[in-house]
Amino acid sequence: MRVVIAKPGLDGHDRGAKIIARVLRDSGFEVIYTGLHQTPEQIVATAIQEDVQAIGLSILSGAHMTLFARVIELLAAQGAKNIVLFGGGIIPEADCKKLLEMGVGQIFTPGAPTQEIVDWLNSALKVNA
Repeated sequence: MRVVIAKPGLDGHDRGAKIIARVLRDSGFEVIYTGLHQTPEQIVATAIQEDVQAIGLSILSGAHMTLFARVIELLAAQGAKNIVLFGGGIIPEADCKKLLEMGVGQIFTPGAPTQEIVDWLNSALKVNA
């Protein structure tokens, strides 16, 4: 299973994204890490080009509502609604609920056990297979 891990926007803190990328890789996923300062357009283009099953966004900048919404919009426009979108970062609980309602599969906040992320992604991808 192939997954893009991305850092959208101006946020320059990527330690968490790199940890998740490594955990997923060590759990058998093929991970494409996009690096810092990616636009939603770049992230979706990479996901489609790399034929991934999931995109994970790491957002600490406070722009999560805008960035997730744009990725969802672009996935729909490209006919790629089947790509599972999930994320993590400093996201208030009320916004987590809104993001799930918008179509984000899951949000993991700081302190989430990495095995929980692996298990959720495995389950989400089996459902979408």
